[in-house]
Amino acid sequence: MLNDSVVARWAALILIALMMFFAYMFVDVMSPLKSLVESARGWDSGTFGTYAASEYILNVCGFLILAGIILDKMGIRFTGTLSASLMVLGAGIKFIGISDWFQTTGFNEWLNSWWTAMPGSAKMASLGFMIFGCGCEMAGTTVSKSIAKWFKGKEMALAMGLEMAIARLGVFAVMWLAPIISERFDQSVVAPVGFCTALLLIGLINYIIFSVMDSKFDKQLVAAGMATEEKSPEDEFHIKDLKKIFSSKMFWLVALLCVLYYSAIFPFQRYAPNYLEITLGVDNGTAAQLFSFFPILAMILTPVLGIFLDRVGKGATMLMLGAIIMIACHLSFAFLLPIFPYKWLAVALIAILGVSFSLVPAALWPSVPKIIDEKVLGSAYCLIFWVQNIGLCLVPLLIGKVLQSTGGYLAPMIIFSSFGILAFILSFLLKAEDRRKKYGLELPNVVKKEE
Repeated sequence: MLNDSVVARWAALILIALMMFFAYMFVDVMSPLKSLVESARGWDSGTFGTYAASEYILNVCGFLILAGIILDKMGIRFTGTLSASLMVLGAGIKFIGISDWFQTTGFNEWLNSWWTAMPGSAKMASLGFMIFGCGCEMAGTTVSKSIAKWFKGKEMALAMGLEMAIARLGVFAVMWLAPIISERFDQSVVAPVGFCTALLLIGLINYIIFSVMDSKFDKQLVAAGMATEEKSPEDEFHIKDLKKIFSSKMFWLVALLCVLYYSAIFPFQRYAPNYLEITLGVDNGTAAQLFSFFPILAMILTPVLGIFLDRVGKGATMLMLGAIIMIACHLSFAFLLPIFPYKWLAVALIAILGVSFSLVPAALWPSVPKIIDEKVLGSAYCLIFWVQNIGLCLVPLLIGKVLQSTGGYLAPMIIFSSFGILAFILSFLLKAEDRRKKYGLELPNVVKKEE
């Protein structure tokens, strides 16, 4: 089999991980430019919060459920190429919306004429971000199912961990590159977005190359009798199979844990550079560079944790530990850093939060195939992402409104901490249910071959 080749399966991983690396860069390209875009385009914190939430709006309205059905019906090649194409399309619309040229058009004037609280540039950028968000979340679920296919019975947690580590490197890269590119082009908001849009095109090409490899792998599976060209009625996905997912208690525990955990991470990323600007009294470029250390420990630890999960297990325990670290970090951002506004302390807290960001996803995503039937695995991932997107859509709006009304970051940080407390409670319940039903969340992923 093609995936028995170490070179082939890891090359496949690199191709799809780079696509997500570029996607993560685009997601946060505006985060270190919050102050600049507010002054250059007339946005405020409420507008920025609405823009940040727009990435998830269509997903919450049901697109991710449709994406799961498409993934299980059409397979990873079609769905991955479609998702990468949607990301490029959405990025192009957002690029046009914030461009200097667009501000002089009649269409922008028309956009400005309704719902005047939000500038036309923000409306156009939000539309593009919505389309990009559909592709990005669909790509995330497709990548998870692709790794599950290519690393089944092998180093699945390590592979998923490395994919996440590479993707998060995009956050580190864009926090440094966006301010540098902006400054190089005379404090331009447009140049960093254009650069990341071009990278998404490269990501689309990467996934097309992976699709060629996957097609060859499928032919080998058919030739070996391990798969058929046409699925049998028992293996074919049906809409009614979604009932198996919705009726699973473990699914809801994982999904709710996911939404609480990520609601304390990704919305925080949108506001973190601005929080550091205000708390430490530094410029936006310095703040972005300080926050860029967020994924560093996560990148280092995630592969190590993946190896540990593959060989030893203890996935449910890791979820609990990750939630505890997250609670401590957000409470420190709320109360400790404002009292001791030192850069070294900020970097230490940011890096430790990154440890939590490696513990939880590294244990969470490889656990899903253990509790969900493979033929509905794509739908399960998409439904988890759908529940997650509800939180990721509403929380930036909430934080934007709270920030606008209070004028400070104390209340937002307490909100993030409360999400961590609830996530810890759910992780405790998840471990108890696994112990009772024996799903194997605490067991290693690698299946040892019998002699």
